[in-house]
Amino acid sequence: MTTGKVFFKLQERKVEVPAGMDLLQAAALAGVPIEGDCGGKGICGKCRVRVLSGGPGKITPAEKGCLSPGELAGGWVLACRQKVTGNLVIETPVPGDDDRSKTRLKLLKRQEPGAALDPPVRKYFLKLNLPSLEDRTPDLERLINSLPGGEIEADLGIVAGLPRLLRGAGFQVTAVLAGNRIVAVEPGNTTGRAYGLALDLGTTTLAGYLVDLVRGEVAAVSVTRNPQSVFGADVISRIRHASYNEDGLHQLQEKVLEAVNEVIRRLLARAAVQKEEVYEAVVVGNTTMVHLFLGVEPSNLALTPFIPAFNRSLELRSAELGLHLPASGRILVLPGVAGFVGSDTVAMLLAAGLDRRESACLAVDIGTNGEVVLAARDRILVCSSAAGPAFEGYHIEFGMRAVEGAIDSVVFGQDVQLGVIASAAPRGICGSGLIDAVAGMLKAGIIDPAGRFVESEPDRARLRPRLRSRLVKNGSGAGFLLAPGRLTATGKDIVITQRDIKELQLAKAAISAGVRILLEEMGIGAESIEQILLAGAFGGHVRKESALAIGLLPPVPPDRIKSIGNAAGDGAILCLLSRAARTRALALGSRVEHIELSSRADFYDRFVDALPFPDLAD
Repeated sequence: MTTGKVFFKLQERKVEVPAGMDLLQAAALAGVPIEGDCGGKGICGKCRVRVLSGGPGKITPAEKGCLSPGELAGGWVLACRQKVTGNLVIETPVPGDDDRSKTRLKLLKRQEPGAALDPPVRKYFLKLNLPSLEDRTPDLERLINSLPGGEIEADLGIVAGLPRLLRGAGFQVTAVLAGNRIVAVEPGNTTGRAYGLALDLGTTTLAGYLVDLVRGEVAAVSVTRNPQSVFGADVISRIRHASYNEDGLHQLQEKVLEAVNEVIRRLLARAAVQKEEVYEAVVVGNTTMVHLFLGVEPSNLALTPFIPAFNRSLELRSAELGLHLPASGRILVLPGVAGFVGSDTVAMLLAAGLDRRESACLAVDIGTNGEVVLAARDRILVCSSAAGPAFEGYHIEFGMRAVEGAIDSVVFGQDVQLGVIASAAPRGICGSGLIDAVAGMLKAGIIDPAGRFVESEPDRARLRPRLRSRLVKNGSGAGFLLAPGRLTATGKDIVITQRDIKELQLAKAAISAGVRILLEEMGIGAESIEQILLAGAFGGHVRKESALAIGLLPPVPPDRIKSIGNAAGDGAILCLLSRAARTRALALGSRVEHIELSSRADFYDRFVDALPFPDLAD
């Protein structure tokens, strides 16, 4: 069989693949994440790479439609359209791992308010009696009899190593318990060092937190792109890949495990911690991501009535998944709620203390799937609304993730002022910037509440001159120019198109309709909401005034809206630091009332009602 070698220069990775395989698949095999939110259909144009040598091959119509003549002349192609026919050297446009994201996460002490540090992982330094003719107690029983608590268990690997370890340490050892199970026995007194791992498995981003269980603080953070994006930006695309490809589920699991192991290696290196000192991991994520992480068949999650294989919490050994942790280390997956409401929502509930709220509180985790939680009247209602990937920059003409070069804020005055991540030349626009831009266009009268660009001369004449000059026509029709090509990193104009606005309308309407249904189910109005919490990375960056302006959130005073960052990660961290918090988390899954929007006759009506924007024109 003819093969070709593909070398990814930036990542210094090489892979040999069969001739005829496309570059997107080759990148996946090499462990090089390349954006491709259309799942390799040649539609989105996001999987652009540059062929430095060995090609490129024949340029396809899809590439001519997505790339400029200058880009094509410079060797830029779409990875999903180009086939491997020989040896190639490839350059990707941005690093696969977004190390800059870690600067957005503060390394704070995270401990349940009002509770003492009480991690479920405990270490005991023991000075055991030496065996003798009078004391012939077996090694395991000698160890267990010196530990507090009731029934204590140990894996075979622990038992097998005991005879040599105890005698080599003079029977002075430290036993490490995770719950009622011995997960390690170490020579001497090692009680001063103990770590746990919190993992938040997002559709777009994977976040890992190395937690010092002795000091009760985060020792290191690592965030990276979810490499499963090469199979599609949303969970439905990935479920389809797992269902319709013979090796699809294995490919998806392999990708996420590789990325998680790389996150673990970075965490250990940054904190100067040995993997043997990490005794437990708490994992949260949406239901699909958890299924794929564990290698569990997810196909029924995409079919009515959306039945997951499991929702309860699971506990397993790290060796079962091949994680870069001690083989006997424990992995706890927190419980989920429903097919599209996962353990990340349970962790968010825990971190926000929604199970203890007395006044009405709305929490929204805005992403590809928007989870909405309403706590009031001793009830907790939750729903999942398929917002689509617009909030994360996908399906937007010049959309991108919130990384260097992304326009993340837009301020309107006589003209527009752009905020760009890392103060770099702009490459595109991320979700928070898109919301700012649309809110500003609404207020300035550039678009009407239906989301259409104004076209009549009287309407345009009322616009501020500099804003009026930014109204352009391109291949997608009417548009609003944010940055001319002479100022961008790509040399291409960055424009908000009519289609982009429609994508945002669909996304915000899905969230808004879900909120309204929960309020109606609870029997309260928006005026009763004492606080709105915005969770997730996106929630931490979107301006609340802009979110209110486009109707994404119920009309409440801005001072009632608070960003709580990656609350799912915080909840996982709390479960490492507090046995009480873990008990609450394990109980939350069964306490929450899930509202299935797809089965409600009124959802479509609420969705259509929410499509228009509020009338904000001056």
